[in-house]
Amino acid sequence: MALPLPDSSFLSAASDSLKRMLAAQAVPVRLSAGQVLFEQEAQGDSLFAILEGQLEFSVIAANGRKLSLDLMGPGAVFGEITLFDPGPHTATVTALTPARLLRVRHADVLNKIHHSPDLADDLIRLAGQRMRWMGRLLNEQVFLPLSTRLARRLLHLGEVTGGAEGGAVGLSQAELAEFVGATREAVSKTLSNWREAGVIETGRGGVKIHDRIALQALADLEAI
Repeated sequence: MALPLPDSSFLSAASDSLKRMLAAQAVPVRLSAGQVLFEQEAQGDSLFAILEGQLEFSVIAANGRKLSLDLMGPGAVFGEITLFDPGPHTATVTALTPARLLRVRHADVLNKIHHSPDLADDLIRLAGQRMRWMGRLLNEQVFLPLSTRLARRLLHLGEVTGGAEGGAVGLSQAELAEFVGATREAVSKTLSNWREAGVIETGRGGVKIHDRIALQALADLEAI
């Protein structure tokens, strides 16, 4: 019996026939908290969909410093580029909590496309959409100021770690600094200013968002 894939993220614009084909190839994967799904530079050949849990995506910079790129939760899909071109992973993926995923291998998808070539057009279109999304992320990291990047990250991470309301981010200031590519001191100063303005609250448990509308304005979501 086919296992249902999340109808979101990379797969939200997929045709029904493509979704059914991918679901038919999916196999379950379980991770314990702290377990590494795969390491940066390790060979990859699979798409993954998160059903339960939180996964961190990180890289090691040239200076040896760890840089957290993203945090994903249920409904997220990643590794889709390997459906077209298996190769080295660009990041390490670690389960922050016990997690349950679905895995779809390149070889299985390729075999199905050989029998149904029309599915290839849908996959190529989805790949183009993902490339544009990655380009926007790169533009943010290069061109946006720290305050804007941090506000956007808090909004995103709040949705992943804080539930449907996205009101809390259970990460330390050092961890937030990793996510935005800045120093802990710079992040701490920015958060302090926002705390004084009543936008957020900080403590040992992380950051709690009090004024989401104000934070969205700081994120300047129309930029880039």
